[in-house]
Amino acid sequence: MPSPEPVPISSALDGVVRSLRGPSREAVGGLFGRWDEAVGEQVAQHVTPRKLDEGTLIVEVDDPAWATQVKFLTPMITERLIAVAGVKIDRIEVRVERRGARGAKY
Repeated sequence: MPSPEPVPISSALDGVVRSLRGPSREAVGGLFGRWDEAVGEQVAQHVTPRKLDEGTLIVEVDDPAWATQVKFLTPMITERLIAVAGVKIDRIEVRVERRGARGAKY
């Protein structure tokens, strides 16, 4: 039976995240909130974190050349995410952003 006492929203969110078997709220906030700081401005302009799922970080790049660059930079990105955001990832999965014939995202 749920407690009738009010629960801080941060505790409630932690419970929801745990029930989804996802990373902690701090990990998600650190990774997505400090991405630019962790990877640097140039990488952040072309690589966007999309999802963190059981140690796998899914990122989206705006050009196929950046997919290759991310694979080359994976050790550095992994170390920087630990140092800057306190987030440990096991691997990075890269997806290339899809664009239409006129360059529009879809």
